[in-house]
Amino acid sequence: MKGELIENRVIVWNIEDSRKLFSGGYYGKPIGIPKPKIEEIDAPLVLDLIESLYLLENKKITITKSKHKVTVEQMIEICKKEHHDFDKKYLVYKNFRDKGYIINPGIKFGCDFAVYEKGPGIDHAPFLIQVYNRNEPITSTGIVLAGRLATTVRKQFILAIPKGKDNVDFLALDWWKA
Repeated sequence: MKGELIENRVIVWNIEDSRKLFSGGYYGKPIGIPKPKIEEIDAPLVLDLIESLYLLENKKITITKSKHKVTVEQMIEICKKEHHDFDKKYLVYKNFRDKGYIINPGIKFGCDFAVYEKGPGIDHAPFLIQVYNRNEPITSTGIVLAGRLATTVRKQFILAIPKGKDNVDFLALDWWKA
């Protein structure tokens, strides 16, 4: 399957490839279809940089820019320019994807990622993930805000703290009424 890097997105122009990628792990968003069902996909697929790198590393897609092949190393450099703390966020993304979860940007929830067990449109994301650096302070206000948000949308808030090059520690926050 082929994707084309355009600015900070990768476009899969072939409709059949778009369907395969989306159905094989809910990768990307079909252009112009807000809540897609697999059988309704009749448009190119837009992939964000993080999921594009993951697919490239796992040899599920090839990526070109101006008709030149983009290597994994080149893609990592592009991602680093676009994403603050990219290495840490990618490690968390990869950790969840490798375990079979569907992980999407969490911008609408005010966090780094929303994580699904089955996929968007099939189930609701049970987890909201915020990536922290190991030495980064977390304020009590930040914890309360995270807790309020997560409870309002009925999700569990998880702090993901990368540890070294391959490991991630997780701290889950649960809230209950006193």
